[in-house]
Amino acid sequence: MKITMENIAKVAWQKMDNLVPAIVQDATSGKILMQGYMNQAALEATFEKGLVTFYSRSKERLWTKGETSNNTLSLVSVHIDCDFDSIIVLANANGPTCHTGTESCWSTPDAASSVSFIADLERVIASRKGADADSSYTASLYASGIKRIAQKVGEEGVETALAATVKDLEELKNESADLLYHLLVLLQASDLSLNDVIDVLKKRHQK
Repeated sequence: MKITMENIAKVAWQKMDNLVPAIVQDATSGKILMQGYMNQAALEATFEKGLVTFYSRSKERLWTKGETSNNTLSLVSVHIDCDFDSIIVLANANGPTCHTGTESCWSTPDAASSVSFIADLERVIASRKGADADSSYTASLYASGIKRIAQKVGEEGVETALAATVKDLEELKNESADLLYHLLVLLQASDLSLNDVIDVLKKRHQK
């Protein structure tokens, strides 16, 4: 269930001694970034500021993530579980989330899903926009223009289909990787993201 300022009383505050666990999840990649605790005032502050705010049990006060480091978490949405006593916060991280300087407090490679890697890759591809053409292959693709990028997608699509036709599974994996990469570049060059494509798939799935 989605929680807003209007239905904040739905949370079972009294059941949990006025503190509920709040798990922060990257709104794009789905990675779990951190976990803290919120009381009603902290959740209200989160909505008001648009920045994830917790109740610090050690400081005994409200604490906005990044208030000293500037590594804030921009709020996207808040959701409550079926028992109304645990919160998931979807947010966009503005810098490392963990105090150790890592993206997530669960920084081991096997803690992230394969799907979240695609989101990481897309961020890297997006960061190459405007970079010197000689600095990376991705930057050189942007510099070559949308027509060339679209041509590369077409070429990789044909090569992927040919690998499947001859049942060369190793080549099919490699060509599929090339196709997906160039498609991500094409989307970014068109000011779109993979999420825009996924939204279309979601709408189709609901029909």
